[in-house]
Amino acid sequence: MRGIVADHLHLRCPPSEISALPNVSPSLLWTSLFAFFLLAGLALRLWLASRQMRHVARHRDQVPTDFAGSIALAAHQRAADYTIAKGRFGLIEMALGAAVVLGWTLLGGLDALNQWLITMMGGGLWQQLALLACFVLISGAIDLPVSYYQTFVIEQRFGFNQTTVKLWLSDLLKSALLGAVIGLPLAALILWLMGAAGSYWWLWAWAVWMAFNLLLMVVYPLFIAPIFNKFKPLDDVSLNARVTALMQRCGFTSKGLFVMDGSRRSAHANAYFTGFGAGKRVVFYDTLLKQLTTEEVEAVLAHELGHFKHRHITRRIVGMFAMSLAGLALLGWISTKGWFYTGLGVMPNFNLPGVDGSAPNDALALLLFMLAVPVFTVFLSPLFAQLSRKHEFEADAYAVAQTRGADLASALLKLHEDNASTLTPDPVYVKFYYSHPPATERLARIPHASGVAA
Repeated sequence: MRGIVADHLHLRCPPSEISALPNVSPSLLWTSLFAFFLLAGLALRLWLASRQMRHVARHRDQVPTDFAGSIALAAHQRAADYTIAKGRFGLIEMALGAAVVLGWTLLGGLDALNQWLITMMGGGLWQQLALLACFVLISGAIDLPVSYYQTFVIEQRFGFNQTTVKLWLSDLLKSALLGAVIGLPLAALILWLMGAAGSYWWLWAWAVWMAFNLLLMVVYPLFIAPIFNKFKPLDDVSLNARVTALMQRCGFTSKGLFVMDGSRRSAHANAYFTGFGAGKRVVFYDTLLKQLTTEEVEAVLAHELGHFKHRHITRRIVGMFAMSLAGLALLGWISTKGWFYTGLGVMPNFNLPGVDGSAPNDALALLLFMLAVPVFTVFLSPLFAQLSRKHEFEADAYAVAQTRGADLASALLKLHEDNASTLTPDPVYVKFYYSHPPATERLARIPHASGVAA
């Protein structure tokens, strides 16, 4: 096998590096490192989830003192039960996810799929696209039972699910078709750049990826979102006037205020901005408008405006582009190393009898990179979570400066209760995962919130 690899390996790397590939030490080191981080990450996440469930269960039978006058014990217990139910299923989901990653890599799943497609199709762009498509389809099929259980068992049990099996399947089909229409041409362009743009292909690929994401911000609200949901202009005259005045006060312009039929699928409530530049839209879930008063909706919107005023969205976009550039640069280097493939259980492509030309490794490199990166970056979650919580506090402070603190506090309490969010999360779990601060911490920083929480 070593001789085959040395003689037939077609990687875009110098002959000196190819000749060094039979040395298995880098490969074994990479395998050991990957396996260690995979198991360590799984163990950490299982431990954190267990802590969360135990902590919530211990505080299930008593509403926190500050909320005893505003949250009923039954609502508090429902939130605890919902958190624990999701946590228990999450344990299974995490173990399944780790097993799937292991199956694709060290157990040879991706290697077997790649070799089969090369035998059937030969090497080239179409084989690489087929590899990406088959990987997505198989991964999606594995995720189907998980998604079904979450929607029709857990969400259904706690009264959140509003969708039907027919609508759920329709959403899956629409997502698959969109993925094919949008994803395959983009993937083909990236693969072409990897093969034709030289050693700095990753810089060109990053430019394409950045342009695609910016274009998507414009296209999504106009053409993609309406495929799944219905949007209608906000017809509440009083709310429309208050929201318009608030946006003018904050120096914010939008292309309109819309209400989305979120209740078709879920009882969870939300509001968000979408679009880019002057084309931004304000979208309210119909469930949000049913649960909150006009003043509370205004306060929630002021919070979202706070993110824009503090340039949180811009910073996140810039951060995402910076990380994608670093990631693609790393991929550009690591994809030339034989140990990157063999260490993850994949034999890099080489000519097979009856196959003309070389079989590129670009699709293999992309898939292996996507599988490996989360294994290592899971330990960075607390840093991103802490930054996000900081931004939420800043947005809350801005909302309080523009609206009444009591309105924001009452809105947060209603949303926590209606969404069955626990008031007693485990502090360690919060620091690792929570992108939004717990209600207790947020309300403690909101002026005039004590009367709402008491």
